[in-house]
Amino acid sequence: MPYSTITGIGHYVPKNVVTNHDLTKVMETSDEWIRERTGIEERRYITKGKETTTTLAYEASIKAIADAGIDKEDIDFIVFATLSPDYYFPGAGVLLQRELGIAKTEIAALDIRAQCSGFVYALTTADQFIKSGTYKKILVVGAEVHSVGLDFTTRGRNVSVIFGDGAGAVILEATEDKGVAIQATSMHSDGTYAEKLSYMYPGAHGGYFIEKYAIEGFDVDYGDPEFGGYFFNQNMIDQNRVYPHMEGQAVFKMAVRKFPEVIMETLTKAGMEVSDLDMLIPHQANLRINQFVAKTMRLNEDQVYNNIMRYGNTTAASIPIALSEARDEGKVKKGDNVVLAAFGAGFTWGAVVLKWGRD
Repeated sequence: MPYSTITGIGHYVPKNVVTNHDLTKVMETSDEWIRERTGIEERRYITKGKETTTTLAYEASIKAIADAGIDKEDIDFIVFATLSPDYYFPGAGVLLQRELGIAKTEIAALDIRAQCSGFVYALTTADQFIKSGTYKKILVVGAEVHSVGLDFTTRGRNVSVIFGDGAGAVILEATEDKGVAIQATSMHSDGTYAEKLSYMYPGAHGGYFIEKYAIEGFDVDYGDPEFGGYFFNQNMIDQNRVYPHMEGQAVFKMAVRKFPEVIMETLTKAGMEVSDLDMLIPHQANLRINQFVAKTMRLNEDQVYNNIMRYGNTTAASIPIALSEARDEGKVKKGDNVVLAAFGAGFTWGAVVLKWGRD
């Protein structure tokens, strides 16, 4: 049975830097307020009309392809993780295939909708396809554009100050050498708390779950009972329902519990202990969460890579961006034991333990 190894990596973030001070011009907030709660100092936003989730993914992908030293035509599968696709359908994977100019190869493209855990889910999925012998060279991407779907008013500041745009990608290839491969993976979810962190409208639920589970803060809107209309209508816009919803404390409490659990679970699967860990690349949701996890696991600052200060939360893109930067900065080196871990909406969470095989 073959193993899978990362042979190429790349990331891309838009040029537009948006600081905390910039946000104070459109909402009641402050640099101190944002830093204290999230650790974020700035984030990147796309240029509207010129960049999309797919174009960011394209830029990251061509860097990963070049880094791997392969031709784009060698790719035999695309796994694309995002919660902010360009279209509701089709998925972003086929759009990336088109942008790369490899549509004629007719390779499969799979979209992963696991939000902040998206890249871990995508990498785990790709790992299994390689282990099964189905594919040999897989492009795994995490890309997001949040800036076009946030509420930039005081009402929406608790969510809007957190998120940024960006993309990261890796080439995952088959190898016989376990010493440079993914060692173990874990994925979990608990749908009990689905609405705690959600983007419910537009959607096809028609109020069903809101009524069934007595979800507070949302009224049922059936639209026209004969002709529908609840997927998207003017009433949703008028009542500001078309923005993300987050109950921050609930998310924080679950994240700081599940992060250490899944890291330890996956290290155990790999036959490792915390003392074997060289670098933890956590999802960049909140600096306070990552610091809490590091303290709980008794990791020092050099063992945890954080870049949320510069980019905010880029959800599915955050881990590949951070891993790419850590490699570029020499903080992830050949032979290092690296853990990727994420927690996000769903709730979903997971981890990957790998031995870094690149110089």
